[in-house]
Amino acid sequence: MRLEGKTAIVTGAASGIGFATAALFVAEGANVIASDLGMPELEGTIGIAADAGDEAAVVSMVERAQQEFGGLDIFFANAGISGGLASIFEQSPEDWQEILRVNLIGPFLAIKHAGPAMKARGGGSIIATASVAGIRAGAGGPAYSASKAGVINLVKVAATQLCDSNIRVNAICPGLIETGMTQRIYDMARESGREEMIGQLNPLKRGGHPDEIARAALFLASDDSSYVNGHALVVDGGLSISHPFYNQSYGRTAF
Repeated sequence: MRLEGKTAIVTGAASGIGFATAALFVAEGANVIASDLGMPELEGTIGIAADAGDEAAVVSMVERAQQEFGGLDIFFANAGISGGLASIFEQSPEDWQEILRVNLIGPFLAIKHAGPAMKARGGGSIIATASVAGIRAGAGGPAYSASKAGVINLVKVAATQLCDSNIRVNAICPGLIETGMTQRIYDMARESGREEMIGQLNPLKRGGHPDEIARAALFLASDDSSYVNGHALVVDGGLSISHPFYNQSYGRTAF
């Protein structure tokens, strides 16, 4: 019961990492508001249909936590979109705007509005989902990678701007995890009889599971990580220690 008496918001909670984390937070004693574009259905949580990249929706989530539970202690800004693997030369400004809106502006809004609520509570923990794609090239599409690099820097800047507030701000950088975002990769591998190839680029030789990221989020949300701040925690089976190069043109003509 490491989160007993705490109140948490988890975005992107309808499936994958968000769903696993919300369930774990409940099991650890937290009051949980779970949000997604479609209302999450998870026992023990308050489900809210909300766009994590919309400021009014984020404000509403924070206010709901204060009204229902008297305050906010944890915000896991997990919602994100991949944007596909099109090259820089194939993407439009509109593609980039939407990916950055959800993946980077969403965590910014979480920090902006959760910070004051947590300060009034005496402290808290803000966690954002980044990615190994934000560390080095070769693990995601260009806009996605740029957005996740921004998340890593955002938590560092936010940690300094929230100094002396007892609010910690950290990121998690997952590797290849089986979620709705990566399901096509897993399905294609299974359909072609090559499931054993999933995760072969990391030293553990396997893909990850949402609950493995959830446990990392629990660590950062709890007092177990009381001296961890402004950090990007990599949970990737070792993938990012040597990101292998692959054809960035995805079979198309590139410069």
